[in-house]
Amino acid sequence: MNLVRRAALSQFLTCMPWTLSRGPPGKISLELILEYIWPVQILLSLFTVIRTAPVSAIGSTYGAVSNPEFFNYGVEAYEAFKKGALTSDIIDEQKKVQEADLVIFQFPLYWFSMPAILKGWMDRVLCQGFAFDIPGFYDSGFLKNKLALLSLTTGSTAEMYMKTGVSGDYRYFLWPLQHGALHFCGFKVLAPQISFAPEIASEEERKAMVASWAQRLKTIWEEEPIDCTPPWYFGQ
Repeated sequence: MNLVRRAALSQFLTCMPWTLSRGPPGKISLELILEYIWPVQILLSLFTVIRTAPVSAIGSTYGAVSNPEFFNYGVEAYEAFKKGALTSDIIDEQKKVQEADLVIFQFPLYWFSMPAILKGWMDRVLCQGFAFDIPGFYDSGFLKNKLALLSLTTGSTAEMYMKTGVSGDYRYFLWPLQHGALHFCGFKVLAPQISFAPEIASEEERKAMVASWAQRLKTIWEEEPIDCTPPWYFGQ
């Protein structure tokens, strides 16, 4: 029997004090991943440490531009990737992605999306040539042999994210995150792990959220990806 050592890249963004993403009971998500998907190689990016730029700009991803007369960020990033001219911090993050079988994004939901610093990571790291090309996207994306999972916390309750709730079905805001970004790059997307309103939950409710995440992590490698097509998000 051949044992394959899998690698999991965990992207942790710690912003709010009473979420599962930070301090009591915050650091729990990281501890759970370290405990329950072992033995794997944990490739960790703490955004409070690497200081990922939330804005893509000249100098944040590459050196000199290839066409100074007409600036196009996507084109410049693509050219820099082909020339091996991306900045060292971007190359380091791309190496982590390459080595990972599973990428877990842990973050608090901001305005139905990810915080700017995490969006900046995606803009800079998942560039054309590395994560996708034209053609070479969605099921043909360059990260097609990898899994991705969004583990997020919300400020609103689960009832507000139902189809009849004031915010609508939570699957609606997952469409651009899971399908438009992750699936576009080829990732096979696992069902999201959503902890609703931990900041206003009771201690017992927060413990239940942690227990649910812990239980899932024990069998995470056995899960099948979601059907990342419009019906999963919006129904028939």
